[in-house]
Amino acid sequence: MNFTKVVLYTAADGRAKWREEPIPLAEGTPQAMLSRVFPSGGYQLRCSPVGFRSQWHCTPQPQWVFILAGEMEIGLQDGSSRVFRPGEHFFSADTLPAGASFDPKVHGHWSAQRGASPLVTLFVKHSAGA
Repeated sequence: MNFTKVVLYTAADGRAKWREEPIPLAEGTPQAMLSRVFPSGGYQLRCSPVGFRSQWHCTPQPQWVFILAGEMEIGLQDGSSRVFRPGEHFFSADTLPAGASFDPKVHGHWSAQRGASPLVTLFVKHSAGA
């Protein structure tokens, strides 16, 4: 059995894109299947009010984003967007390409609160070497 890791990443053309990767659940027991233990570099909680929308930006450091309450929409340069609801997640790794200067017409994504409730998220920072 696998856990599906939804990944927001920077493609070779510098634009943010989505992909899915399997994470094997090969440890634990049949009643509680587990992945291996991954290192992390700390976590943050965030509450965004109704109506919040960010500017275009890149993720400064790769991180897991877990939606605890409300809804989060992520928009990409190609005009597509994806909405995440409580209990859903993605791994945000769309960092600025090495040596590039940020260009909001090419790089990154925007995020926004959707629905009637504030957006509450948990960010788990990716640890170097993980």
